[in-house]
Amino acid sequence: MDLEDVFCSKTRMKILKLLFNLGQLNTSDLAHRLGASYAATLKHLALLKNENIVTQRLSGKTRFFRFSNTLKAQAIQKLLEKWDQKDEPRYHE
Repeated sequence: MDLEDVFCSKTRMKILKLLFNLGQLNTSDLAHRLGASYAATLKHLALLKNENIVTQRLSGKTRFFRFSNTLKAQAIQKLLEKWDQKDEPRYHE
């Protein structure tokens, strides 16, 4: 999968931002916060899991997702951290 496939989806980006800001969420909570169906949310999470960006933990029947500890996931988290920094000066040419 290409980088564009991960970042071209608004839903996947929202999932990544939620996990970055909140740490760990279950599928139902993610779907509710996204305003998306459980099935659609699970499809996006499966893609992110297959790319080793997020990891899944089962607690009974509940699936919890969080960022994995891979270099790819860490790079995405650093990008999100930098993107959210609003107090740094912006340079205009």
